[in-house]
Amino acid sequence: MNESAMKIELPNSWKLVPLGEFVLNEKGKKPKRESKERVTDFNIPYIDIAAFEKGIIKSWTNGEGCRFCHEDDFLMVWDGSRSGLVGKGMSGALGSTLVRINFPEIVNNYAFYFLRSKFSEINTRAKGVGIPHVDPNLLWNYRFPIPPINEQKRIVAKIEEFFSELDKGIESLKTAREQLKVYRQAVLKHAFEGKLTADWREKNKDKLESAEQLLIRIKREREEHYQQQLKEYAAAIKAWEKNGEKGKKPSKPSKPKNFTTERSTFSDVPNSWVWECIGNLNTEIFDGPFGSNLKTSDYIDEGVRVIRLENIGQMEFIEDKYSYISEEKYESIKKHTVHPGDIIFSSFIIENIRLVILPENIERAINKADCFCVRVNGTLLRKDYLATFLLTRHAYKQIESEIHGIGRPRINTTQLKSFLVPVCSSAEQDEIMAELSKTLSLILNAENTIDGELQKSEALRQSILKKAFSGQLVAQDPNDEPASVLLKRIRAEKESQSPQRKTKSKRGAA
Repeated sequence: MNESAMKIELPNSWKLVPLGEFVLNEKGKKPKRESKERVTDFNIPYIDIAAFEKGIIKSWTNGEGCRFCHEDDFLMVWDGSRSGLVGKGMSGALGSTLVRINFPEIVNNYAFYFLRSKFSEINTRAKGVGIPHVDPNLLWNYRFPIPPINEQKRIVAKIEEFFSELDKGIESLKTAREQLKVYRQAVLKHAFEGKLTADWREKNKDKLESAEQLLIRIKREREEHYQQQLKEYAAAIKAWEKNGEKGKKPSKPSKPKNFTTERSTFSDVPNSWVWECIGNLNTEIFDGPFGSNLKTSDYIDEGVRVIRLENIGQMEFIEDKYSYISEEKYESIKKHTVHPGDIIFSSFIIENIRLVILPENIERAINKADCFCVRVNGTLLRKDYLATFLLTRHAYKQIESEIHGIGRPRINTTQLKSFLVPVCSSAEQDEIMAELSKTLSLILNAENTIDGELQKSEALRQSILKKAFSGQLVAQDPNDEPASVLLKRIRAEKESQSPQRKTKSKRGAA
C-alpha cells in the first residue's frame, strides 16, 4: 500500500503535507555549449551524478540554455538505473538526468534524510521500458511529516548520533570481511605450497613417490585416455557407416599437445610435487560455439540448457539464469556438451577469476563461447583441487599477465592450457582438500555471519528513519512553535516566489 493511502499517527505539533504541494523542483537540461577544460568563458561546472556524488567535474559551460542548482538544494537522479538516489546540492548547471529539490524553511538535513529513506522504494518502482525514471506520481504524493523547527534539529542530531555509531560498526564488519579474504588467500597459498600438509608428508615419507615418477604416471594416464578415445571414435565411425553415413560424421579426437612455460618465477614446492601445465595433464579444455553457430535467436523456453557467464560465480553456480536451445540445434553443436563435474571457467577476467564446478542437476548442457570447459579425466588430479587452485592469487597473477582486450578483458583456451598447476600425489590432494574443507567452511560461516550483521545494520538504519519521521525518535517540547505556524510562513513565501520556482504538478518533475 502506498504511504499516501495510509493513516499516519503523528504528534499534535506536526503537520503532514504531500511533497508535490510543498517542495520546489526543477529538472536539469543539457547545456548548449560545453568545454572539457575550465576557461574564462566556460567556468560554470556541469553538475551530473559524478559531480554531486564524488565531486568529479567532467565539463564546464557558459550557462547558455542551462538550469541552475544551488548548495541549499537537494539533487535527485531522475533517469537511469540509480533513479531516486539523492545527494546534497552544489552550485552549477543542473545535469539533464537530475532534478533539484528545495524544501523552503525546513532544516536541510531533516529533508535530506527523509528523501534518503525513500530511495529503495523510488528506485524499485521506477517507470519506463528503456531508460527507467522516477515515477512522479509516487514521489510527489509522498506525505512529508513536518515537525516544529527545533524538533527537526533534535531529530537530525539524534539520527546522526545513531548513524555515527552504526557506521563505526559497519566499518568494523567490512574490515573483518576484508581480513577474512586475506586469511583465505593465506590458507590457500600455504595449501598449494605444500606447507599445509608438511606434517602429513613427514608421516608418510616412505610412501611418497618422486616428482619424476608422478610426471611419468600423469603422462601415461593421459596417453591411455587418448587411446580410449580413439577406440570409441573407431566404434562410432563403424556405427555411422553401418547406418548409411547418415548425420554428421564423428570427429576424430585431437592428439594431446605438450605445452611449455617459463617456470623460474614460480614458488618452490616440496620435492614430491611438480609444476605442470594444465594442458599437459589429463584434461580437456574447450570453449563453446562461436558466432552464428549459437545466436540469441536460437534460445527457446525449454530444451537443452545453455551455460552462460551469468551462471558462473566464484565456486557458485547461479541457478536463476536460464537459457535453452532445441534438440535439433543441440545436435548441430553437441561437441560442446558439458557434464556434471566439469569446471566452467569465465574467459572474461576483470578483478578476479570466476569458475564453478557444474552441479549434478545439470545433466546435459552446452557452454557458450565465453565459458571455457575444463574437464578433468582419470584419477591423478582432483577436479576440486584444480578448481580451488585456479581461485588463488598465484593463479590470478599468471592469468593477469595474459589478459588482452580493452573493452572486455579476457584470455583464450591456449593461454589457459599453458598455465602451471602445482601437482602432488592423489593421497596428498585428498589430505589438502580435507584440510581446506574444514578451514574454508569456518571462513564461510564467519563471512555469512558478517553479511547477516550488515543486513541487520541496514534494517536498523531504516528503523531509525521510520521512527524519526513518525515522531518516535525524540521527545516533543510543548514550548516549540507548532508546525502549523511554520507551514503558514512557508505557504506565504511560496506565494511570493516567481513562477519559475513554483511547485510543479503532481504528474511531473518539470
